[in-house]
Amino acid sequence: MIVVVAAVIEQNGSFLVTRRLEGTHLAGMWEFPGGKIASGETHAQALEREIREELDADVGVGELLFETQFDYTERRISLHFYRCSLRSTPRPLLGQQMEWVPRAELRSLDFPPADKDLIRLLIEPLPDNAPTPRIGSHTPVVDHEDHDEHEGS
Repeated sequence: MIVVVAAVIEQNGSFLVTRRLEGTHLAGMWEFPGGKIASGETHAQALEREIREELDADVGVGELLFETQFDYTERRISLHFYRCSLRSTPRPLLGQQMEWVPRAELRSLDFPPADKDLIRLLIEPLPDNAPTPRIGSHTPVVDHEDHDEHEGS
């Protein structure tokens, strides 16, 4: 199983998202920035590294918002979304498109299937005292050729 972490960064009612580059797995889809955990890294260390590599920014890693497992045709991912705060101004380093998207417009973007439940949660938040949602496995979807940094988010 591939373990992936993603940063949910919200400022002034908008969320920071990036668009996956052409030639990558899930190309053209929008995602919350992040990626695979390297050997020996904690979730927080992986998020800090990924955001620095992708967006030249430092983040503070906060609470776990949502986690899920998702089955693609050739692999299963364990995906963990954390609330993060920016400590510097992000700028895309890999040529990817970066946008601040208002909460109400999240559904209008094309996100990977593994992100759909998180989008629903962000649009229709649970009460403050509700436990962190943990969603089980999902129906497999067709997996495309290339596999890279951020598998499914």
